[in-house]
Amino acid sequence: MALAIRDVREHDLDAVLALNNAAGRSILALDPAQLRYFHEHAEYFRVAEIDGQLAGFLIALREGGDYDSPNYRWFAEHYPQFLYIDRIVIANAYRRHGLGRIFYCDVHSYAEVRVPLLTCEVFLEPRDDVVVLFHGTYGFQEVGQQRMGEHGPQVSLLARDLPSYAYVRDTWLEKGGLPDVPWLAERERPDTAQPHPRRLAGERHA
Repeated sequence: MALAIRDVREHDLDAVLALNNAAGRSILALDPAQLRYFHEHAEYFRVAEIDGQLAGFLIALREGGDYDSPNYRWFAEHYPQFLYIDRIVIANAYRRHGLGRIFYCDVHSYAEVRVPLLTCEVFLEPRDDVVVLFHGTYGFQEVGQQRMGEHGPQVSLLARDLPSYAYVRDTWLEKGGLPDVPWLAERERPDTAQPHPRRLAGERHA
């Protein structure tokens, strides 16, 4: 089995949309415009490809964006810097093979050289104890709860401290940025009518 974790590409989007919207109640549905927003703005948007087949994806966004999500906004109101995991989806055929942990290791490696905090939420309605346990064993702690809208589900807001960030900040980010090597590069995002200049790793939006 050949596994590759790579940045999403334009030709992946139809498959990503279908996979997201087949995931069930624990993942909010997307329309093409919402997926396009992620493609253009998400700092982290990677897919897992197994033997040439799309097996899953994970999307995460930095602070300072205009993303209209009540959970993202909650973190923006409480923390100055973070990477927010908006969603992770694994295809049914590839579940229970550790792919979720591989994604979380990858996004952790991406985040710890850029921000002090990795954040996400889990649904409490319906509650999935496997998901709650997964995040707990991976070092996330609950920092709040809220209801998503007047009639939406209750969620647990989770955060994981990234202690190595302080060393990276003091050693590189405050002295010109991360080394110019491929594994530290930001993903290439598509050009838009109002282009967003590529930020240095660790640099915040104005």
